[in-house]
Amino acid sequence: MKVIETERLILRNWTQEDAEDMYEYAKSDLVGPNAGFKPHRSLDESNRIIEMFINDDNVYAIELKENNKLIGSIGLHDRKPDETLKDKAQIEIGYVLNPDYWGNGYMPEVVERVKTYCFEELKIEILWCGHYDYNINSKRVNEKCGFRYHMTKDEVIELLDNKEVSTMYYLIEK
Repeated sequence: MKVIETERLILRNWTQEDAEDMYEYAKSDLVGPNAGFKPHRSLDESNRIIEMFINDDNVYAIELKENNKLIGSIGLHDRKPDETLKDKAQIEIGYVLNPDYWGNGYMPEVVERVKTYCFEELKIEILWCGHYDYNINSKRVNEKCGFRYHMTKDEVIELLDNKEVSTMYYLIEK
């Protein structure tokens, strides 16, 4: 994946050296359940997820330039939430941020840069972003970044012990 930079952040490939920083936020009850996974129970679990990210090559590590600290991630996923639009080039983004860094505008900064990258370089026509109905922080990021609400789907999240959720999908078109 191509390295992408913003004013304050670097979006880059993952390395195993990121495990401690990932574990710092992935063990939080504020992160995993809002993103569709259980809080990590060990550093080994974070290492396994990083290995998956390295192999799948579709999730960026978000690094803070000022101190080279990993503070979150943003993934570009080949998903098509609305079958009626399946013929258009599209990607769904998903993101998490260490709660210690919430409220600083980092995620809108990342999403805005990723939007540009997807539309200009990947030639995407539709960019999706979803959140569970109870995740108000992600809703605010979506709206700040110009996404508009499109639909809600009831889903079962296997990684959260088959929890039933309502996922609200937003999109933005090129």
